[in-house]
Amino acid sequence: MSLRTTSTDYVEDVSPGSGALPPRAWYASSDATSLSLNGTWRFRLSPTADAEDDSFASEGYDAGDWAEVAVPGHWVLQGDGAFGAPIYTNHLYPFPVDPPRVPTENPTGDHLRVFDLPADWSGEWPAQSQGGAVLRFDGVESCARVWLNGTDIGEFKGSRLPHEFAVGHLLKPAGNVLAVRVHQWSAGSYLEDQDQWWLPGIFRDVTLLHRPAGSAADFFVHASYDHVEGLGTLRVDSDVDGRVTVPELDIDVATGEPVTVPVEPWTAETPRLYDGVLATEGERVPLRIGFRTIVLEDGLIKVNGRAVLFKGVNRHEWHPERGRALDLETMREDVLLMKRHNLNAVRTSHYPPHPAFLDLCDEYGLWVIDECDLETHGFTEQDWRDNPVDDDRWTPALLDRAARMVERDKNHPSVVMWSLGNEAGTGRGLTAMAEWIRGRDGSRLVHYEGDWNCRDTDVYSRMYADHAEVERIGRGLDGGTHRRRGLPFIQCEYGHAMGNGPGGLADYQRIFEAHERLQGGFVWEWIDHGIKHAELGYAYGGDFGEELHDGNFVCDGLVFPDRTPSPGLVEYKKVIEPVRIEGDGADGTVRITNAYDFADLSALAFVWAYQVDGETVGTGALRVPVLAPGESAEVKLPEPPETGRSGETLWTVRALLAEETAWGPKDHVVAWAQLPVGERQPVSVAASAAPVPGEGLITLGPAVFDARTGALKSLGGVDVTGLRLDVWRAPTDNDDGASWQDDTRWGVLWRTHGLHRMRHRLDAVERDDDALTVRTRVAPAAREVGLRTVYRWTSDGTRLRLTVSVTPEGDWTVPLPRLGIRFGLARAERVEWYGGGPGEAYPDTRSASVLGCWESSVDELQTPYVRPQENGARADVRWARLGGLRIEGDPEFWFSARRWTTEHLDAARHLTDLTPGDTVWVNLDHGQHGIGSQSCGPGPLPRYFLRAEPAEFSFVFSETKE
Repeated sequence: MSLRTTSTDYVEDVSPGSGALPPRAWYASSDATSLSLNGTWRFRLSPTADAEDDSFASEGYDAGDWAEVAVPGHWVLQGDGAFGAPIYTNHLYPFPVDPPRVPTENPTGDHLRVFDLPADWSGEWPAQSQGGAVLRFDGVESCARVWLNGTDIGEFKGSRLPHEFAVGHLLKPAGNVLAVRVHQWSAGSYLEDQDQWWLPGIFRDVTLLHRPAGSAADFFVHASYDHVEGLGTLRVDSDVDGRVTVPELDIDVATGEPVTVPVEPWTAETPRLYDGVLATEGERVPLRIGFRTIVLEDGLIKVNGRAVLFKGVNRHEWHPERGRALDLETMREDVLLMKRHNLNAVRTSHYPPHPAFLDLCDEYGLWVIDECDLETHGFTEQDWRDNPVDDDRWTPALLDRAARMVERDKNHPSVVMWSLGNEAGTGRGLTAMAEWIRGRDGSRLVHYEGDWNCRDTDVYSRMYADHAEVERIGRGLDGGTHRRRGLPFIQCEYGHAMGNGPGGLADYQRIFEAHERLQGGFVWEWIDHGIKHAELGYAYGGDFGEELHDGNFVCDGLVFPDRTPSPGLVEYKKVIEPVRIEGDGADGTVRITNAYDFADLSALAFVWAYQVDGETVGTGALRVPVLAPGESAEVKLPEPPETGRSGETLWTVRALLAEETAWGPKDHVVAWAQLPVGERQPVSVAASAAPVPGEGLITLGPAVFDARTGALKSLGGVDVTGLRLDVWRAPTDNDDGASWQDDTRWGVLWRTHGLHRMRHRLDAVERDDDALTVRTRVAPAAREVGLRTVYRWTSDGTRLRLTVSVTPEGDWTVPLPRLGIRFGLARAERVEWYGGGPGEAYPDTRSASVLGCWESSVDELQTPYVRPQENGARADVRWARLGGLRIEGDPEFWFSARRWTTEHLDAARHLTDLTPGDTVWVNLDHGQHGIGSQSCGPGPLPRYFLRAEPAEFSFVFSETKE
């Protein structure tokens, strides 16, 4: 055959491809030899699909002057920009929508790899054999054509799905030439409009699999569990006859034969796996078998006879340098982080993950909604006209994608639901997928959020329904079809974790737990998709010059790009903890409730600590009975330790891992609670000192003020600048909301009302016998509204008390971002405080805030959101010490300190835009507005609004040594 061809019709063909073998079950290894073709490949980039002919695929072609890329990998993340750049869009197609046509400008990467067969393979390939070896691609974006030793073996689409080719008849002992042409855009791109970076390349493993005569082909492990009898039934259907052995269960049966034995079931909480082997004439394949049964019963999703509550997260695959090319250890890190933060479920948004990730879910225990590689969200821009899922021409491609997902992943006990895809509208193609899946695998449920009438699905699924609507659904007041009203409900996406937030998770969880029909949800999403960048820190949409992009909407995860947990993940861990600890600290009784679905509490140890003014003065073990799921027990705490100290007292009770487990070390904290005993004593400062006038100055106790303006200049030896009322915060992503939302977006309104440019008018400076009073009005230009603000300073000669009184004037139609005071200190390195910690907290994100004494540097107080915004506030602070000052609050306050102003923080677009100045700016806030999740969901609940209402709060300042 001639290799001088340039036909690229396959690129725009709606079919899934040609030449590939039927899909089959994936397994990591067997005794059949395999050869990884991962590594360094020769690479040539062309601007169009037909810019080069096919001669590069011929044997003897000289590619010595080509560049090199790593496989797995994306070429746009290699070569320092020489191979193009990433593109980020949420749902807009970055090319004209004219299915199945794609642009002429279609970056095309030619890949070459020359390899030899291992020495022990020589002579094992019968001439012209159609078997012998299989070439497997686990993931290529978006369309690939493959040649081996000059022979065109096929082409395929379906980026996050495996494709195998029989190549035994083409191999030779040495000098094999594997050529792969990858096109960035294809007809398949219309089916892959997920909210993520567009990243072309061979980004998953490439493997050559030896297939000896009689080796395994496809097989299906059926392992059900009868929770009444405690029995498991195993049957392994195999295309090639063989035997199945499970030594621990004394099982040795032929394929296709069922066997029933007593077993321990698999659940996400108790992931019991049995090691087995499928042995055919030519191959031994290890099996990891988990027995469980999933049913839809009584309107609930039940596993092994019990309803489950999903405490989940949506997970895109991401690495800040390698994109979606993940190695096993990165995947393991994700699973361990999830387990250590009490998550029990993953939705593989919005495509099947690398199959090794599902092995880890089986091993460590996570429920999985396995989602098909399908999204056509961009068609919403034309009211779903020409949507491929409602066009019969595309149905074979849809069915191919469904089959490749199901066949690859069907032997994973962790997979409890198949999802048809995401945000693809509705249509006949989805119905065809659901029917095929049910016909192939009736042991799992079918999910698809876009099917609100639940015609094709087994669960009513929504995304970003607000708290009130979820409550109505839980109470059965949502209406809808008769079928839908009888189905369980999940939020497949909620709690949009973009920037600071998400807020309101605890409120959602209370609703989930109050109504049986509500079976939990999946926070959006796991990781920020920031790309490591030398100048910007982490890049997001628009940083690579894209003409269409959605900015930092791609950075909306519970972990930062480097997988450091965000405050949102710490909050979520607390909200979903599997043990509830409640009680009355004053009477010394604590109520422990097991909130697991399957596990008892035998793996946990309980401890108590008794604290006085944030300092632990006693600790000990707490005897708690082994409680079954759902059981509670009242446990008596010991007598409080005798300390001879007065102050604020409380108990802290923690549930810890009693021993090291597969996913966590001994003493890892699983759950905790704090139970108040004695209240904090109010701060008292006698107004015994009088203001003393001087030349342009007024002295009051240890403080010096400007006589004309009443501004505080110093306290003892500590210089203070710019102390005044502050209501502005650098809006969070959730403050600003999403541009497509039609509800109130407070961040936008705050700017409209000018709250970022408040003017401070001085009305009077008054000195009397025991106080210095400064009267002001704080208001934005062009508006009649304002805040009448009075600062009243008093002193006992050593300490200085400031009482701030705020009275709103005019018709305030928006809440305030914050309400407190701000001032600057010339120096401050370390901070100590007694209050909530160790991390940040806001009114609707404070569940994980632990009351205690904490210490940090000023720099460590900052939360490094990829797009800078309000962050770092510590809640419920009683006192703080920094820069030579001790500050006490009456009542408690929010505290933050940073080396730049709020205005600088507001203007920054990347962390590298923030340059530390010579002043540390301190905020002491009486109130903060809630966070919510309005970047793609509801804003904060009304009870977390910081309304413009009369307020009075005080701070006591004293000089201290650092």
